[in-house]
Amino acid sequence: MAATTSRTLELLSLLQSHRHWTARELVDRLEVSERTLRRDVERLRELGYAIESTRGVAGGYRLAAGTGLPPLLLTDDEGVAIAVGLRSQAAAGLRGAEHTTFSALAKIEQVLPPALRRRIEALQAVAAPAGAIGPGSGAGGGPGAGPRTAPSVDSDLLGLLALCCRDAERIRMKYTDAAGSATTRSIEPHRLVPLGRRWYLLAWDRDRDDWRTFRLDRIDDVFQTRVRFAPHPLTDDEALERVQRAVRWRDQAVRVEVLVAMPVEEFRERLGWWARDAVAGSGGAGTVWPVEGESVAGVAAALLWVPEGVGCRVDGPPELLAYLAAQAERFAAAAGGGGPAGPAARLP
Repeated sequence: MAATTSRTLELLSLLQSHRHWTARELVDRLEVSERTLRRDVERLRELGYAIESTRGVAGGYRLAAGTGLPPLLLTDDEGVAIAVGLRSQAAAGLRGAEHTTFSALAKIEQVLPPALRRRIEALQAVAAPAGAIGPGSGAGGGPGAGPRTAPSVDSDLLGLLALCCRDAERIRMKYTDAAGSATTRSIEPHRLVPLGRRWYLLAWDRDRDDWRTFRLDRIDDVFQTRVRFAPHPLTDDEALERVQRAVRWRDQAVRVEVLVAMPVEEFRERLGWWARDAVAGSGGAGTVWPVEGESVAGVAAALLWVPEGVGCRVDGPPELLAYLAAQAERFAAAAGGGGPAGPAARLP
């Protein structure tokens, strides 16, 4: 009976993870006969899962959307991710969703094992509010962020560091910097900060006697010392500001000012958070918009966020200006012209 139950749950997990399985694929995966597979499918249907079957050479099974919500089969990491997401939404105070958010969160956390609930509580307690670096940034998610994919972060590492932050426990770890140099650090972890598409650990470096910011995808071999420390006073906003400043100083290679022919109040209203650093131009004319990026291409992409029909001028390094001129020619040729034309020709 236990083997049958385990096999049926494994079948459910396969159907939830893939849109369509052929009968042969499921038979090979589960190492059962086609007759046993059909019986397992019927068991799931009796439990309320809408499983469709098709005949023919490519025939097989798929889990269809039903009118109700039968029990879900989640891995530990999926359960943690959903619970953390629901807690974040609840904390954000999404209007009209308070009751359903807390209700769903209570149901999920009720069935999670104690170890997973402890990990979720620790992560929520020490994770500073999400932030972003700004236009042109490869680590942000806004203008100029580009198509770069965020490095993956091990969920077990995230949970372990969250517990160490919450319990104020010193750790030793290996860290590989941007240049590829690996060092061993003795640190006092304080906050986990999601910034753009990456996770950072803000910690007090005991060897350097100062704050340091570490990217989680570069952390390895964490050793828990079981030694407690007295945490430094630090708010979530201060943690986010420190990480933003560290990432800007370390990662942003290109810094420019974009002079936009639009009042600063209107520009901020149009771009919202991304225009938070914009100021009024000299004499109140136009807007000065500082943009930072990891490359000239990233900064150039940020210019697409200047409202259509609004003139602008870039004050930046020669390599950026040359890049913009080359792209102007490229797009003019793509539009059927032989070179810069129209408004593009009047840009500096």
